[in-house]
Amino acid sequence: MAKTEAEIRIFLSGGINRFLLGGAIGYDTEVAKLLFRLKNECCGIKVVLIYPFDGYTDRWNDAQKAEYAKLLPQYDKVIKASERSGREAYLLRNRMLVDNSAWCIAYCQKQRSGTAYTVRYAKAQGMAVTNTAPGMEEDTLLP
Repeated sequence: MAKTEAEIRIFLSGGINRFLLGGAIGYDTEVAKLLFRLKNECCGIKVVLIYPFDGYTDRWNDAQKAEYAKLLPQYDKVIKASERSGREAYLLRNRMLVDNSAWCIAYCQKQRSGTAYTVRYAKAQGMAVTNTAPGMEEDTLLP
């Protein structure tokens, strides 16, 4: 998370203080915790959750659901991407994240994943992308 925190601090020093997250298990959750910690240190940080659909956490285990419930009230804004569940809702959420951002910070290790789709979409929109996964270059995720 050190690379992610360093990137976030660069954005903060440049006056960028709004961060959008997708609410996934893993990196999204860890970044949320990082941003909420930084929010307590710095004023002005806004953290927005864009989640795919109601009930998307239903298959998570109890610990994951408890952590999500603990983080949820800390978001400044919560937006539901779709009224319908399914794959398209996740893709819509990912596009909404990109379409409402100026830069993409990702942790992507696979060519075929929702994160890889989002990184490719961001690049197709002309957006700069920082991949914080160790040993991964941003350009390795292009088709």
